[in-house]
Amino acid sequence: EEKVDATMKRLFGSRPIKDAGSMVKIEMPLIAENGAVVPITVEASIPMTPQSYVKNIYIISDNNRRPLNAKFSFTPEAGRAFVGTNVRLGGTTDVRAIAEMSDGTLLMAKREVKVTVGGCGG
Repeated sequence: EEKVDATMKRLFGSRPIKDAGSMVKIEMPLIAENGAVVPITVEASIPMTPQSYVKNIYIISDNNRRPLNAKFSFTPEAGRAFVGTNVRLGGTTDVRAIAEMSDGTLLMAKREVKVTVGGCGG
């Protein structure tokens, strides 16, 4: 088990995390009937150039036993930073999408998801 603060420190150290505003968008249900399979898409509307691009997208669920759900890596050749997958949620939680830029800048979007039944342990 790991608390979300420990996960964030392990992944990002003491780097500041900025609010992504409209640059990073999370799409997922506000209410998840089945916590074991919750669809999510994350899109960073940031140009992917060799000089500056989204290097990684992290999906973190605050109240899971292991908060890091997934990490996706990109290169400028990807054209855009977009991912779609399913995550497991242990219960009602904030879900964070953090875009790590090639220069180390961190941009975060956050969304609360209520899990009604079938939450998993991690």
